[in-house]
Amino acid sequence: MDNVRTVNRVLFFISVLVTGAVAGAFVWFVLFVMNLGITFIWDRVPVYLGSLYPVIVCVIGGVVIGLFTKRFGNYPEDMQTVMAKVRKDGGYRYDNIGTMSVAALLPLVFGGSVGPEAGLVGVIAGVCTWVGDRMKRFGRDFKELTEAGIYAALSAIFTAPLYGFAGSMGGGRASGEGEVQPSKGMRIAVNAIAIAGAFLTFIYLSENVAAGMSLPRYTDIGYGGDEFLWLIPVALIGGFAGWLFCVLDVSFSRIAARMGEKPVMKAVIAGLLLGLCGIALPFTMFAGEVQAEELNEMWFTMSVALLLLTGFVKIAITALCVNMGWRGGHFFPVIFAGISIGYGLSMLVGIDPVFCVCAVTAAVVGGTMRRPLMAVLLLFLCFPFHSVLVLAVAAVIGAYLPLPKAVKGGLHGADKVE
Repeated sequence: MDNVRTVNRVLFFISVLVTGAVAGAFVWFVLFVMNLGITFIWDRVPVYLGSLYPVIVCVIGGVVIGLFTKRFGNYPEDMQTVMAKVRKDGGYRYDNIGTMSVAALLPLVFGGSVGPEAGLVGVIAGVCTWVGDRMKRFGRDFKELTEAGIYAALSAIFTAPLYGFAGSMGGGRASGEGEVQPSKGMRIAVNAIAIAGAFLTFIYLSENVAAGMSLPRYTDIGYGGDEFLWLIPVALIGGFAGWLFCVLDVSFSRIAARMGEKPVMKAVIAGLLLGLCGIALPFTMFAGEVQAEELNEMWFTMSVALLLLTGFVKIAITALCVNMGWRGGHFFPVIFAGISIGYGLSMLVGIDPVFCVCAVTAAVVGGTMRRPLMAVLLLFLCFPFHSVLVLAVAAVIGAYLPLPKAVKGGLHGADKVE
């Protein structure tokens, strides 16, 4: 009996590592396909459409997304819904992985101001559940593959293993009748192995085959008396941007609900507004990781008003997209918004630009997530460890700006994920 248990345990940990690697590879593949689609639609087709191509393409995208939703349903489901089902049921349905994959890609390739994480979480959950179901005869431990795979995927998407690990330890799957939950040590080992497999696989493929998805990495951050004097004021402005996202998120959700089951009309309206914003403020389109790199190269050529307007419009258009059929995540767009607002404020008050970007972005993400620790861990993907004090102070300020009571109950943000 002991030999059987040992074999099962070894097989389990090997399966965890493979599951993490598969999650990382799948994340890379979806992002690779996304980049191919964006290149085709936005680098080649616009030659034939003239200056109005953002509106034309986004409206066409709205029609496609709306018809797809009408035919197949509201996919992908948001992250907190997926995680709630995984923790309640011990898994996630996998009979429609192809549908979920297409649904995750459509808003991204048509220029939606959404991130890929929400769409990929459901797909990865389905894949990991399928693997777990095929191997559950080896023991109950294999039921833990689904949640481990999800956080491994999040680590790969954000290239932030600490974020995925902390999230994985923040909750657990509900136990069934007579079922014993795995020990904390087992959960730590499972999630660490899965995240390592996903992270290393994603990095390997990104560096040796084709680049994945990543935000800029800042290293030279300046500290001084003026910077710390302005820390709280700029963090308050960033926190307001996060607060605004929460308010608009709930407001657009209620507007969409009042419009009823009209997926094509809602997606077309969102596409039209997205396209119009794209003509006036091009950086307000797409998830924001490529745009952040471009902004780093040219922010000093832009005006304060343009940088601030770009950031706040990005916040608004992201909330519009995720609630009007262009379903996806909001992490990448709000991080970009924080970068843009940070650069604008640094020009306005005359402090180190990276310090200001760090503070404002942390406050924006803290304000949208409402969980300062998770915000800091996530933003280590952009900022060095020695910026932890700035990140922590700003994230706390953003997270604790009070929301209206009417908003708290309807949030779609990451505070409900972990």
